[in-house]
Amino acid sequence: MIARLLAAGLGAGVVAGLAVAALQHVTTTPLILAAEVYEAAQHAHDAAQAAPAFEGLRRTAATSFATVAVCIGYALILLAGMVFSGDAVSPRRAALWGACAFAATGLATSLGLAPQLPGAAETDLAGRQLWWLATAASTGAGLYALLRLEAMPAKAIGAALIVAPHFFWPTPAAPESTVPAELAARFAASSLAVQAASWIFAGVLAGLVWRLVTSDMQEPA
Repeated sequence: MIARLLAAGLGAGVVAGLAVAALQHVTTTPLILAAEVYEAAQHAHDAAQAAPAFEGLRRTAATSFATVAVCIGYALILLAGMVFSGDAVSPRRAALWGACAFAATGLATSLGLAPQLPGAAETDLAGRQLWWLATAASTGAGLYALLRLEAMPAKAIGAALIVAPHFFWPTPAAPESTVPAELAARFAASSLAVQAASWIFAGVLAGLVWRLVTSDMQEPA
């Protein structure tokens, strides 16, 4: 079972990661490059100087590799969660799990910590990390209670867990960003869309690959 889970997660994650890497190349990457121009200009560098072609290729390859690794992790998390919770693994169910995972790790956390471009104003790193982890865990547990448990008290606790972290948002950063507000807003929206696509692509493909690697277990004796 473990070998099948790893194989399904690896296969689904690689395909999903390549698709998401292509999506990033035309959505978030141009915005990051534009923000770096503003950041470099503030530090009195030559903002108009273009990076060598090889450097751009190396950076694209590194970003794509990291994206594939992340999507493999997403696929493994979704499969492990479904298998060990006793849920049936299918593309549709896995996509729903992926949507819930995005709600916990992307949507809920972005209410207090939106995705940021280089040069954006930042608050204390440790505080941001702690709040992000607490919010993701609390939202995930709350969604599980709301969607998987039948008792009304459990559902009420789940709703409270989802709401609670937002009473303790990190202290806002001083408005010292070098990035134009419009660019920052576009990046935040694009990043969330790409993250949602990552979770859902990984889920759908994990469900499809799982069906393939377990087909012999489903055949009648």
